[in-house]
Amino acid sequence: MMQRVGKVLSRLLGTWVHDVGPASLRADAVAGLLGALLVLPQGVAFATLAGLPPQYGLYSAIVPCVVAALFGSSRHVMSGPTNANSLALYAVLAPLAVAGSHEYIQMALAVTILVGVLQWLVGILRLGALANFISPSALFGFTSGAALLIAVHALKDALGIHGIEAHGAGAVLLGVAQGLPALHWGAFLVALVTIAISIAVRRWDRRKPHLLIGLVAGTAVAAMLNAWVFLGNAERIPVLGSLSQPWPPFHVPDIPWRSLPELLGLAFALSIVALAQSISIAKVVASRSGQAIDANREFIGQGLSNMVGGFFSSYLSCGSLNRSIPNYEAGARTPMAAVFAAVLLVLLVTVSAPLLASIPDAAIAGLLLVVAWNLLDLPHWRRLAQVQRSEFLIALATMAATVMIRMEIAILLGTLLSLMTYLHRTSHPAMRTMGFRADDPDRHFAVLDDTPDALPECPQLKLLRMEGSVYFGAVAHVADRLQALRMEPDAPRHLLVMTKSMNFIDHAGAVVWEYELRKRREMGGDLYFHRPRPGVMQMWRRSGFVDDLGEDHLFPDKATAIARIYQRLNPDICKGCTARIFRECGPPGYAGQPSATCGDKSSAA
Repeated sequence: MMQRVGKVLSRLLGTWVHDVGPASLRADAVAGLLGALLVLPQGVAFATLAGLPPQYGLYSAIVPCVVAALFGSSRHVMSGPTNANSLALYAVLAPLAVAGSHEYIQMALAVTILVGVLQWLVGILRLGALANFISPSALFGFTSGAALLIAVHALKDALGIHGIEAHGAGAVLLGVAQGLPALHWGAFLVALVTIAISIAVRRWDRRKPHLLIGLVAGTAVAAMLNAWVFLGNAERIPVLGSLSQPWPPFHVPDIPWRSLPELLGLAFALSIVALAQSISIAKVVASRSGQAIDANREFIGQGLSNMVGGFFSSYLSCGSLNRSIPNYEAGARTPMAAVFAAVLLVLLVTVSAPLLASIPDAAIAGLLLVVAWNLLDLPHWRRLAQVQRSEFLIALATMAATVMIRMEIAILLGTLLSLMTYLHRTSHPAMRTMGFRADDPDRHFAVLDDTPDALPECPQLKLLRMEGSVYFGAVAHVADRLQALRMEPDAPRHLLVMTKSMNFIDHAGAVVWEYELRKRREMGGDLYFHRPRPGVMQMWRRSGFVDDLGEDHLFPDKATAIARIYQRLNPDICKGCTARIFRECGPPGYAGQPSATCGDKSSAA
């Protein structure tokens, strides 16, 4: 009976259930305590960023965390509220309702459920590979743009400036600039202390919960300033206030049916953001743990967590890198660490409710500024600019779009730009002229463009290396290049194409080579191929190209190819040739000079 239950649990939850024991439970409990401590300030801060009351950030770190861990693929990923999701949710819902209002909260919960349904469908239909098309550069640009927005929106609370109702980054910055004369010096000091302590603790020991320690320091400073109002500002520093209850209540979102189509469109865009984050974080953690990740199972787990979480007062959640990496480094062995984290979080909130009520808004803003700075990752921007300029520009465009337009459009734009860059790159496969170096008696092939001391080319045989697939998007470039080679003055009539790196062709690509074969024979020459790949040969055989070309025009190695093609060259041209680059032309010592054996086919090596 126990074996049967174990098999059912293994099939439902994963093979990790067999590894659960006293030792693993102790390790998971310790890691879970760290996870609960980490999410305590983050949940409050991220909920504020999403335009929701602070308790919703804590709710989102309880039920979704457990469901995603149990039904997902990764053993170490911890789910919950994240800065990118929070900001994206605020960006799409703020134009529809006042942040924090009853209508806004109901829409946030409804969108969360719809996102969960879409994520679950992606996993069930085994479409997890779609996440591979979300460019890392686009995702990095989106994250950097989100970091800038986090910083911009946190400024008003960090400076204690009230009355800024704008949503756009530019409008918020303008409001902050206009409100500087009304700066609340107490709030500003609290934000500075929170930032300074968080950064100092992080530099001292990355394993310490630096955000939590910074929040405690900022809260202590705010408590002292609020007690000593005579220090220069009679206005108290705003604080969160009491939470309604520590555990997530069951609640069915109350929204009109007519708003579902619009919310579904928003959920689609938010799903892309959440799925991209989830699979990226799962892969990052897996690269450290060595665990294999099943993308479809991961999406199923994330989908279920948002579907169930939406009914338990939780807003959009996904894997959190800020909690997942510490969870792994703290020694977590199974997803039970996430279960412990959720249970311990409820206990912590219950015990510390009066303390949570005294957390100042300025301290939360300070935490958000620290998070924003870490997300911006300037060293990565420098590396990207140095290594690959096109990816740098994609990230930059995505970041700008994230700041200036709707966030769900920004990540779609970044992904589209990445695909366009990829298509442009693959539609221009490299076609390199090959030859030999003058100081190489062994006649190793070399790319002529990269060889300053190259021997002259053969006047009858062109050597061309094909690097890339010839599909419908590349046929125009390939056809133009082949035509240009034929139109050169005194162009060689014979063409040997080295196709070891031509990975794929489609019907349009096959037509290009058929046309080239016809043109080469019309000009009195011929077309030959060296080592075409099996997939290419299959297409050529199906299209009948091999029958037209002839099996004797396909060669397994370069030496055989040149030896056979040499026998088909015009001997009259060979007799007057001064290039003499092939072994068949005569002894290597005569390379580049007239030879007594020039054009004598009987002396070919």
